[in-house]
Parts: sequence; structure tokens; C-alpha cells
Amino acid sequence: MDIRRKVHLINFGRKLTVNAAFFLAPLYFLKLGFSGWQIGLIVSMMAFAPLVVSFPTGLVNDRFSIKHVIRASLLAQAAAFLVVGRAGHFPLIAAAYLVLGMCNNVLDVSLNSLYYKDGAEENLNRKYSRLAFWLNLGMAVGTALGGLLAYLTGFPLLFITFAFLSLALLPAARGLGPERFEVIPWRDYRRGLFRRKTLLFCLMLFILTLHWGLEGTIYSPFLREAFGLNLLKLSLYISLALCLTAAASYSIGFLRFDSRRNSRLFTAALFLSGAGLVLMTFRPLGLSFAGRLIHEAGDGLLAATVTLTISRLFEKRSIGGSAGLLVAVYTMGNVVGAQVLAPLGFKLGLAVPFLLAGGLLVADSGFSYYVFRRTEY
Repeated sequence: MDIRRKVHLINFGRKLTVNAAFFLAPLYFLKLGFSGWQIGLIVSMMAFAPLVVSFPTGLVNDRFSIKHVIRASLLAQAAAFLVVGRAGHFPLIAAAYLVLGMCNNVLDVSLNSLYYKDGAEENLNRKYSRLAFWLNLGMAVGTALGGLLAYLTGFPLLFITFAFLSLALLPAARGLGPERFEVIPWRDYRRGLFRRKTLLFCLMLFILTLHWGLEGTIYSPFLREAFGLNLLKLSLYISLALCLTAAASYSIGFLRFDSRRNSRLFTAALFLSGAGLVLMTFRPLGLSFAGRLIHEAGDGLLAATVTLTISRLFEKRSIGGSAGLLVAVYTMGNVVGAQVLAPLGFKLGLAVPFLLAGGLLVADSGFSYYVFRRTEY
């Protein structure tokens, strides 16, 4: 199995497990009696992790190892899932979610570093559409499978199952490489990040990731409250639409690489994502699901175009640390979204954060249009 296929397999497996925990676990936390601020804090633990480990992980990827980091993270992820499945106390679950977030981010940065550094010549649209496709397909399958398992067996067994699935991915991490490393001067990282075009792209992504915070906290409670969906129907609502996310990501690969066209796709995708997020709050259920499909089509296009753009922002030899720094900066949006939008939703109504985040995404599409007219990525 070549390197890219191993990356796709591990990405599919890790997203299968983590995404179900991301979308469905708030219902478990409500059942345990956790309050809105506690749920927001738990999800923030996962969101906060990139701020701590993204750059150090990228630095290690550039200078020392990728495959050993991946294997250690899979082991730690399995242990964290076991804690969530067995513990019922807020401090332990919050700590486990911090570990889950760190492992997920370490895997994200390390697998992306391996993929970015792979120098095989091909259409960049095709290369990064495949990366996004397998990530999003794992999210879709994970949410459906997770909902079914939780519905039939309960959440504790779900998390224990995910622990063993994480361990099952370890053989795929064998033989990753060959890896070539060198000492990268610190000024190369500073020069790559503190440029106008990189900082503007960071701002676009910060606004984009605000809605991740609400998806991990109040999304499933909103669907249950607004439409009376049980756990199985709720997971189908989410996972079926995520299949469109994967398909939209894959579709980018049918286009030849063109930076200007990709920029226009990025802008259009932000608009679709925001408009769909707003429409999801409308009744009846069919109209809400249509909004969900629109939102996920936008997110799928974004998944491919974001990674492609990052691959062109930095040099290959330093892209591990540089991309890690970028991830740490823009995922602050996830933290802010979880800390601000979740309590706001539980206080003012669960639909309110969707309207706010959707409006911000539409505004972000206008901002990106302005930036891309003046700067080529």
C-alpha cells in the first residue's frame, strides 16, 4: 500500500471515530446532567488543543519523525476514548476530550505534513480533492455508525468500540515514509506566517471555524428540540448530508488546477455554507434538511480548496511547522464558537447561533472576494 493510500485509510478511520464523538456526544453529556457551559467547555477542550500542539507537531514532523508521532497519537486516542466511555464525571471527561483534541490535531498535522511533502507530480486539484474526500467520508460513516451503535447499545459501549477501532489503525502507520528531515531556521517559519496573504487567509479561516464550535455543542440538541428527532434519525440527518460533503470535495478533482477559479470556488463555498446554516433553522424538516445539504456542499468545496491553498502558501521543507502555526491561529474560531455560541444558544434559543454563524459566513464570502481580487493564492 503506497503512502497516500495509508494516509487516506488512517484519515478515514480517525474521522469515523472523532466525528461521531463531536456531533453526538453532547446528547450523552446532557443525559449525564451536564449544563450548557460544561458542554461548551468540554468541546472547547477539543478545540483548544491545536493552540498547544499544532506548531510543535509540525516542527517535529519537519525535523525528526512523522510515522512515530502518528502511532503514538493513535494509542493515546484509544486510551482517551476508553476514559470517556467509562467515566461519568465532568473533570475526567473534560480531560479526556483535551487528549482527544490533541491526538486528533497531531494526526491531522502529521498526516497532512506527509501528504504535503509527497512530491509526486499531478493535478493539485485531484491530489487534494482525494485527501478531503476520505476525511469527509469518514465523518459521514462515523456519524451514521455512531448513531446506530449509541441507539442500540448506549454511549459507553460506543466510545469503547471507538477505542478498539483506533488501535486497529496502528498497522497502517507502519512503513510510512521514507521521511527526509532537516533543521529549519526559525525565521523561515516567521516569514511564511507573518505575510499579508497568509494573515488574510488566517482571518478568513477564523470566521469559517466559528461554526465548528456550535456544531460540536448545540447541533444535536437543536435537532432534537426543533424536530423531535431521536438519536438514530438525528445521526441519519447529519450523516446523509455529510455524504454530499465528501462528494463535493471529490468533484474538485475533475477540474484542472487554476488558482483564480479555485479562489472563486472558495468564495462561493463560503456563501453556500453560510446560507445553508441559516436555512437549517427553518421548518418543516424537509426545508431544514435542504439547508443542511447546501451547507455541506459548501463545506465540501472548502475542505478541498483550503488544504490546496495551504499547500501553496509554504515551502515543502518547512510546511509541517508552518501549516501547524496556521492551524493554531485559525482554530481559535472553534474555541470562540464553542465558548460564545453554545451558552448563547442555551440562553436565547438554540437556533440563534446558527443564524449568527451563517450571517458571518456570508459576510466572510464577501471579504474573501475582496481579498482574492487583490492577491493570488
